[in-house]
Amino acid sequence: MAIAPVALVVFYIYLKDKYEKEPKRLMIYCFLLGSIVSIFITTLLYLFFDFFIPLNDKYSIIQQFVRAFFIVGLTEEFSKYVIVRYYAQSKRAFNEPFDGIVYAVMVSMGFAAVENIFYVMEGGLPVAVLRAFTAVPAHATFGILMGYYMGRAKFSNNRIRYNLTGLFLAILFHGAYDFFLFINFIPGISAGAFVSLIIGIILARKAIKSHQLNSNFKGTHDLEP
Repeated sequence: MAIAPVALVVFYIYLKDKYEKEPKRLMIYCFLLGSIVSIFITTLLYLFFDFFIPLNDKYSIIQQFVRAFFIVGLTEEFSKYVIVRYYAQSKRAFNEPFDGIVYAVMVSMGFAAVENIFYVMEGGLPVAVLRAFTAVPAHATFGILMGYYMGRAKFSNNRIRYNLTGLFLAILFHGAYDFFLFINFIPGISAGAFVSLIIGIILARKAIKSHQLNSNFKGTHDLEP
């Protein structure tokens, strides 16, 4: 139950990569790096923030804002970003903008798989079902938004700007999603998390279609018998 939604997202993105499939080995490596290295980086950063920025008041909106955007959002998305930036983006197989989405999602799903296993082990079937429709799609959405701009960055003279834009958007949507959940002591406010997720999904779908339409291999694929 913990792995199934992750597998569905991976399969969905693989199908959406219409014109030039990525090497399965490289995709697996990105998934594993997300599940091991990203988790390790995140854990270290969490320990750092817990020591230097203790947030003890769970009813403080300001503290929960800092926690959502600058600790959880920044930490988790940065840990994924560094793998896409310094591992996947440098590979020869990363040869069209859509590949940014593929590899960012693979890293994100590696991270989400480990996270989901721990939550489901603790909370059981109800948590598995809930997270299958919320947290896992959220991680996928953040990955797509990040990957869209990192895919553009690979083939642009403004690589730094596009890479950082992707990281910023992932942090923004991740932070917004978590913030509304963290301040659930305000009645009805949790709905904001689902609104931000829906907006993110809409933008992610547009990002996928945009890179599909502008694929370097689209014309070649169309000429195949």
